[in-house]
Amino acid sequence: MTGVVPPFAVISGAQVQQVLHGREEQIVELVEATYRTHGAGDSVNPPSYFLRFPDRPSSRIIALPASLGGRTGVDGLKWISSFPDNVTAGIPRASAVLILNDHETGYPFACLESSIISATRTAASAALAADRLSRGRPRPARVGFIGTGLIARYIHTFLAGTGWSFDEVGLFDLSAGSTAGFRDHLRAAGAAGRITAHDTAEQLIRSSDLVVFATVAARPHVHEPSWFDHDPVVLHVSLRDLAPEVLLAATNIVDDVEHCLKADTSPHLVEQLTGNRDFLHGTLDDVLSGRVGVPAGRPVVFSPFGLGVLDLAVGKFVHDEIARGGGLHVVDDFFHDLSRHG
Repeated sequence: MTGVVPPFAVISGAQVQQVLHGREEQIVELVEATYRTHGAGDSVNPPSYFLRFPDRPSSRIIALPASLGGRTGVDGLKWISSFPDNVTAGIPRASAVLILNDHETGYPFACLESSIISATRTAASAALAADRLSRGRPRPARVGFIGTGLIARYIHTFLAGTGWSFDEVGLFDLSAGSTAGFRDHLRAAGAAGRITAHDTAEQLIRSSDLVVFATVAARPHVHEPSWFDHDPVVLHVSLRDLAPEVLLAATNIVDDVEHCLKADTSPHLVEQLTGNRDFLHGTLDDVLSGRVGVPAGRPVVFSPFGLGVLDLAVGKFVHDEIARGGGLHVVDDFFHDLSRHG
């Protein structure tokens, strides 16, 4: 114990983006290391807490507390809101901050804009899963995005930034404007392959080897297992798109069993229907460590609830990079009365 109160810094979204831009491979490696640390038990990742509003049932704010050991050694909390009606008002659905706490004293030492951090760790997790779950089968050449908002954009960026190249990029969204915006983004980014906007989710799924769900769906809207008869890799990032019968016909990988099987996620609905967890094949850490293999002869679905330890790892990386470059905006005297005796 040093007995020294750390300085408190505020890190803007612009600073976060500057640090993370172009570092997709490095962040995927960081996320993989964090999954391994979590899998080894060197973390604390309590259940997320959902703040809901009777007068605004579609909105919520979620608290993700966590503590990460290993080389990172940091505690903290992500506080992220999801207000879907924002989209019609022309502003992003999600906003977030991340608080980092000192491992020794418990004092907060940074507040970071975290919607970028959250999207980054989600995309890095998806890219990692796409790579590891597609080994042992032909590498997907056609990717399809159901939901074409910010998370889809980040996932495509991380796939491209970690060596993926596709012959075709399929798009499907209930909003034609969102689809058009994503198509424009892909063209501006120089995405390889043909870009196809599909009229239905079924069309997209049947024509994609790698399917990404990045929607705001509150309940399953894909019910037909036969749409997946070509055994694609499915990144079920938005967690509530697939009906139980689809998951029961697939190999199911999650990021954390206890976290994923709650809050009426698709895997949680399967547990409620069957009364057991036998449909789960294992966790992504099980796959990374070789404890679990992924059979090639059926669809594989990755359903990540999203772990607070990933936010901590990426946030601490951002903080340390900015501190190393001398760019921290420290709030002087943030902790003012530090005398225990007056």
